[in-house]
Amino acid sequence: MTAADRAERTTAADALCARALEEAGAPEAGVALVAVGGYGRRELAPFSDLDVVLVADEGYDDTELAALAGRVWYPLWDSGWKLDHAVRTNAEMLTAAEKDLRVAAGLLDMRHVAGDTNLALRTRTTLLAQWRRQARRRLPELRELVVGRHRTVGELAHLSVPDLKEAAGGLRDATVLRGLAATWLVDVPAADLERCRNQLLDVRDVLHEVAGRGTDRIAPEHWEPLAERLGLPGELEAQRHVRELGRRVTHLSRLAWRRADDVLRRSPANRPRRPELVPLAPGVAAARDEVVLERRARPASDPVLLLRAAAEAATRDLVLAPATAARLVRECPALPEPWPQEARQQMVRLLASGPGLLPVWETLDETGALERLLPEWERIRLLPHASPIHRFTVDRHVVETCIEAAALIREVSRPDVLVVAALLHDIGKGGLTEHSVAGAPIAREVARRMGFGPEEVELIATLVRWHLLLADVATTRDPDDPATIEALTQHVSTPEALDLLAALTEADAKAASTKAWTSWRAGLVLDLARRARASLLQGAVPPPLGGEEIEVPPAALAGELAVEVERVPDGSRVTVVAPDRIGLLAGVAAAFALRRVSVRAARVWSQGEHGVSVWDVADDHLDPRALRDQLEAIGAGRVDPATRLAPRERPADQLAPTVVVRPEASDQATVIEVRAADRLGVVYQVTAALAALEMTVRSAHISTLGPQAVDVFYVQEAHAGALAETRAAQAAHAVRAAISERT
Repeated sequence: MTAADRAERTTAADALCARALEEAGAPEAGVALVAVGGYGRRELAPFSDLDVVLVADEGYDDTELAALAGRVWYPLWDSGWKLDHAVRTNAEMLTAAEKDLRVAAGLLDMRHVAGDTNLALRTRTTLLAQWRRQARRRLPELRELVVGRHRTVGELAHLSVPDLKEAAGGLRDATVLRGLAATWLVDVPAADLERCRNQLLDVRDVLHEVAGRGTDRIAPEHWEPLAERLGLPGELEAQRHVRELGRRVTHLSRLAWRRADDVLRRSPANRPRRPELVPLAPGVAAARDEVVLERRARPASDPVLLLRAAAEAATRDLVLAPATAARLVRECPALPEPWPQEARQQMVRLLASGPGLLPVWETLDETGALERLLPEWERIRLLPHASPIHRFTVDRHVVETCIEAAALIREVSRPDVLVVAALLHDIGKGGLTEHSVAGAPIAREVARRMGFGPEEVELIATLVRWHLLLADVATTRDPDDPATIEALTQHVSTPEALDLLAALTEADAKAASTKAWTSWRAGLVLDLARRARASLLQGAVPPPLGGEEIEVPPAALAGELAVEVERVPDGSRVTVVAPDRIGLLAGVAAAFALRRVSVRAARVWSQGEHGVSVWDVADDHLDPRALRDQLEAIGAGRVDPATRLAPRERPADQLAPTVVVRPEASDQATVIEVRAADRLGVVYQVTAALAALEMTVRSAHISTLGPQAVDVFYVQEAHAGALAETRAAQAAHAVRAAISERT
């Protein structure tokens, strides 16, 4: 439905309401029908409600008004329209707006539909006057509502399933911005806002047609038909279109609220008539909370002025005035290649500014500045992430990574290299080649253009190429195996590079989501980095934190099963000690799966005649007695986990599990890597299949990446070392058969 279609449908609704009011016998004066909410803002779509209020002058008889309302509503109901209605006097409208901020915001666009025009106009004028009079008191409350909604729903530009109405940058924010403008305290670009709002309405109308119902959430299956009906080449272009609109509204909202906050901090009495310019840097000044140009600034002769202004705004957490940024884009000459030293320093200051980076970077993007400074940005701009573990689109994730890296710059020797690597670590996404491989040459070229020396250029390219390596090795390899350290140090060969990689890994994970940097994962990554660094400096590998020798509990010495549970951040560490036997690990894994406890990692070893296994699990309320009882029941055969944990039917669109032998990963054991849909029971099925072949699991490393589990098992013969080639193939075949879900 286009804007013209909406206008036609609104006209028809208006005519229906006018006819209903006339046929109900309403007097010519003292009663009016007004539209509010979506209908009032001419947002009428096929699945919208008629949101109307019957307004009466003071002194109108309540009984007579109720009877009149009934005669109006029934014809509207009978016509098939969904009706959201109310009956109020003029004074009651004001009282309702006074008591409820949401009601007040909804009434700002009140529009006359039928009846007494003067009454509708008088009511609307009074409501607007009340809103403006109370704005300084009510805007903080409105701000809290907006911030809470954004925190709960997320941003339209970056959500995997965008909400056109409630998300930051959606239709609700457009309404709030209109309310801000109605206060007369701040200026909002009305034409730009109205353009974005109407285009979002067009998208929502098409979404209703595609979904066949009234919905504001764009599910993955909706993108392709949306693109077709919107006349766009494909679903990626449809996503870019919607996310671009959302980001633009979000940008307008941030600017408007920053200006509103500035107004609210100043009393009307001491507000200066003209903003005072406070010099910040050559050519750059602050006017209230915005960075602008000094009167003597000459952009045409200063190619670094744009970066200087952006860095000052970000480091001081000020607004980079969009008009200033746009002027600098137009008038500043292009930076020479390689960049002069000041330009590189200002870019590093900008990237290392912390939370102040985000709004300034968005202004640079909105005004076209990034196209000049970093043309490669376009390949990841508003690009959705393939993995649902990411909470943002690729471009926003990169900015968040820079913000996280800024908090770590004191822990590395080259903070400039760290923040530039954070900016470029995902620049290779958007193509068919693995993004770290594709990104390294791009990062090398960008770093060279920025004016870094040859050594720094190669260091940045190395960090981009191997930015996934540390986390991958730490979470999927045995820390005791010498090959684990070698897998890292053969690619990252200096302590300086290793420190930078550890910081980049932490920043990247924190920017992805809270689930990507738990205390468990942080411990694995930082301990591996510590040991690898010592190996590079001293030539010897220190042991991992927490050695493998433990004191055998008295119960285990007496031939019984011993279970201990230790509370740790983000879960529990469970130690199980029992007389050693093949299949002990499978039994413990089964107990966790039956209790629906997610396993993060497991380590297994023999200590004399006892088998010891230590499990890191995502449950901080485990009862050791209940767990021991279940383990004993499984060991005695009273509980059969094989039946209860059998693979379920696999959905047709879900990838089949894969099982790969990694001979290069260890000289002491055979490493089997299992990738499957994340579900309980996989660890049990794998270890049970290996136990049936009389093989032991020395250690297991469990990792979840979005909906996929990546589990690595170090397997040995019961009384020997690594498996022979034929036995390794036999083990892989057995594991594959055990975990393969039925289709």
